[in-house]
Amino acid sequence: MNMLLSASVLLLSIGGSEWAIIILLCLVLLFGSKKLPEISRTLGKAVAEYEKMRQSVGREMDNAVNMNDGNTSIVGPRITGPVGSDREKLEAIAKSLNIDYMNKTDNQLRSMISEKLQDSN
Repeated sequence: MNMLLSASVLLLSIGGSEWAIIILLCLVLLFGSKKLPEISRTLGKAVAEYEKMRQSVGREMDNAVNMNDGNTSIVGPRITGPVGSDREKLEAIAKSLNIDYMNKTDNQLRSMISEKLQDSN
């Protein structure tokens, strides 16, 4: 019991830099001093490839978001902010599709919006 307690106290008293040294020594013992540079190189290449792919995906996402900056047109409604009710939502969609929404019921607006979206496809 005392031995277990002293081992846990020893583990708690080891700081961050000591753990790095212990891990490095374990790696040298596991892989040997000749394999360690090769493993480090492989790990470095994997990290570099990951970063390259992460940046590529980020650029693709930015391009997709900013797709409408050029001459490409987006088909469908453009909603710029939150709406408070279903009626406001229908009016915002109708306005973005150039549909006259005055003096129309919700069901009429829904059918006009559906027709307009189906015609654009």
